[in-house]
Amino acid sequence: MLSRVLSACVYGIDAHLVEVEVDIASKGLPYFSVVGLPDAAVKESRDRIKAALKNIGFNFPLKQITVNLAPADLKKEGSSFDLPIAIGIIAAEGIIPLNSSDKYILAGELSLDGRIKPVRGALSIALEAKRLGLKGVILPAENAAEAAVVNTIDVLSVHCLPEVIELLGGITNKEPVRIDINDVMAESSVYEDDFSDIKGQEHAKRAMEVAAAGSHNILMVGPPGSGKTMLSRRLPTILPPMTFEEALETTKIHSVAGLLKKGHSLLAIRPFRCPHHTISDVALIGGGQTPRPGEVSLSHHGILFLDELPEFKRNALEVLRQPLENGFVAISRAVATITYPAQFVLVAAMNPCPCGYFGDSRHQCTCTPNMINRYRSRISGPLMDRIDLHVDVPAVPYKELSNDYVGEKSGEIRQRVIEARERQLHRFKGEKIFANGQMKTRHMKKYCRLIEDVHTLLDVAMQRLGLSARAYARILKVSRTIADLDGSDKILSHHVSEAIQYRTLDRGHNLV
Repeated sequence: MLSRVLSACVYGIDAHLVEVEVDIASKGLPYFSVVGLPDAAVKESRDRIKAALKNIGFNFPLKQITVNLAPADLKKEGSSFDLPIAIGIIAAEGIIPLNSSDKYILAGELSLDGRIKPVRGALSIALEAKRLGLKGVILPAENAAEAAVVNTIDVLSVHCLPEVIELLGGITNKEPVRIDINDVMAESSVYEDDFSDIKGQEHAKRAMEVAAAGSHNILMVGPPGSGKTMLSRRLPTILPPMTFEEALETTKIHSVAGLLKKGHSLLAIRPFRCPHHTISDVALIGGGQTPRPGEVSLSHHGILFLDELPEFKRNALEVLRQPLENGFVAISRAVATITYPAQFVLVAAMNPCPCGYFGDSRHQCTCTPNMINRYRSRISGPLMDRIDLHVDVPAVPYKELSNDYVGEKSGEIRQRVIEARERQLHRFKGEKIFANGQMKTRHMKKYCRLIEDVHTLLDVAMQRLGLSARAYARILKVSRTIADLDGSDKILSHHVSEAIQYRTLDRGHNLV
């Protein structure tokens, strides 16, 4: 007899429908074959399914069993096909009606005792069921809350194989899992850190506000212990709150990567990823034999923090250029190309020199000018070209560390950032960009027009400080953001003056 069960495989961050067809023939020698481009984990499902069915009291049929995973030209990976294949065998044996699972997508890994273990990409599977107009999904209990974010379909949570058989056989009924999206967004969007924790560094905090307001990439230069990491970890707390659509897309990526925390249905805080400088280019950008999202995609709608930037391998840094420019990563394979979203703010930190104390009044630098030049030249020009703000972060004096002054809270700064972002959304309506940091040359010509006095100021700065053409473009973008924070439609001289201060490394080359 032939049965058909719906399942799904995740490719990239999206799920694709897979029809699990099970044919059982009584003639000939018994065998169990799985076809349809399965990987090793799918092939091993034969042994897990046999043991699970035997241990729940089902007599496994000693017949010719052929399982086809269609479409046959799409590679099937992972253990999520255990449950639909087992149900297909049971339906083909006539224990449950053949059409009992027609309106549901099934996914789950089987234990040898019949328990159902969680799988990756449950949210993507639920979204695919919604797109196809199906009634719902049947998923492991640990994945149910994640999938229930898609509240227009029924999400049925199951713990063991007998529970699924009784459900599809009409013996028992199950209430769908429901969650309140507003409650989940409110509970999941609480940050533990706050900008008021940071003593001093008012100039650096202002630069962080500008970076958040315009979605600008930022590089901090300062000695060890000056607070670069503290500042970076608090940047997500002043970014605008995530919209439901942003949270959904970010959760999909983390779900596919298997990084969604147990019991969490939605990732509503902006991601902060901080990879070690020994990371490989594949781990940073994504890919591998079984393609997985890399750090740039896990930072989507959030922050990618690279501490000790010059210590990263050069080829790892160079692969950042495409996602910084395009906002996505395309990983090409012989069969297809997988695209992962990667819209993030790059926050980098570095010491001013190899010993870390160049320009520090409290410590003597032991580096020669050539050593400093070599250290800084580890960051290529094309990568530096994509960083809008360079900020000095000096060591904090004891007097500032020991006083009782409490700076602005993240909520107050965030409100100004939200207002500036709203001005940008209105300005770029229909332009397919959402912040000043994403502006191209044609946008700058249109939205960064300068009055005569400002032209003169910028001309003098370019001449005296020896700023490059790329620095000129960055100054225009940052000036536009500072004007937005100021509530001004025009870019004025004090906006440009502040933007010029955020080009430390362009001016710093003259020091060595």
